[in-house]
Amino acid sequence: MSQTPPLIRLVLGDEELLAARAVSDVVAAVRAIEPDAQPTERDANALTAGELAALTSPSLFGGRQVVVIRGAQDAKKDLAAALLGYAAAPADDVCLVLTHAGGNKGKALADGLQKAGVEVVRAARITRPRERVGFVRDEVRGLGGRCPEDAAEALISAVGNDLRELASACAQLVADTGGRLTVDIVNRYYQGRSEVTGFTVADAAMVGDLAAALESLRWALAIGVDPVPIADALADGVRTVSRVAGVRGNPYQLASKLGMPAWKIERAQRQARGWSPEGLAAAMHAAAAANAEVKGGADNRGYALERAILAVAGARGR
Repeated sequence: MSQTPPLIRLVLGDEELLAARAVSDVVAAVRAIEPDAQPTERDANALTAGELAALTSPSLFGGRQVVVIRGAQDAKKDLAAALLGYAAAPADDVCLVLTHAGGNKGKALADGLQKAGVEVVRAARITRPRERVGFVRDEVRGLGGRCPEDAAEALISAVGNDLRELASACAQLVADTGGRLTVDIVNRYYQGRSEVTGFTVADAAMVGDLAAALESLRWALAIGVDPVPIADALADGVRTVSRVAGVRGNPYQLASKLGMPAWKIERAQRQARGWSPEGLAAAMHAAAAANAEVKGGADNRGYALERAILAVAGARGR
């Protein structure tokens, strides 16, 4: 985090945890100077150029202001032009934070802001195993602890891929152990969780083994596995089989083409047997609905997952 709050920060990427931290860092930096500062938040798709001018004009009460505009990729042309104009001559008493999902939508605005010299914080989604291991190690290091690579891999295996879950687990382990993480410590704290993960549940559902999928789900929930990584694993399983189902070839030759490791392609090729395009479409719909319910605060997230597993297993062979 900058010691001096930036006049404009562009948070570029769609990883929610990293983006939220990048916004919070600016708010914290401003509050270190102005303890009573309250951020004003707006969605870009509902903001006009005139409203932007009002938000960034000097306050009658003085002091530094924080303005957060979320979803800048959805900004309309007049707002995008106003933002680029503002970036050329930002106000001294306003900290403007823009979140942008990255990608091609709104790319001209993101490129223009970077050319104007605004501070950029990358918040791209972490998808590669090496990057996830690096995230865990950096997280522990930032908390004053130490985490070798094998301990980070053990924690990911136990907790799952969700960054919020991993960050929470890192904080808990550092607080409880003094910060020197090992594989034995991770296994002791998460005993049982590494035996049943979201991928265990998803793999059983994808091959149509309904009994094993439901048994694994209920055991995972009973020993404290969070429903979010289970829903993510189910969606990932359906997505991976959908990508592999229509492709023929050696997994090692397909790895670079599909952007997946060979072992994952080989497993998905085995799981793809018995799936039809119609069945995969139905499974994709069920997995997406479960993700929305689990992450949207459904009253009974376990029931939402059970319903999705029934639908996914039932769609196989359709």
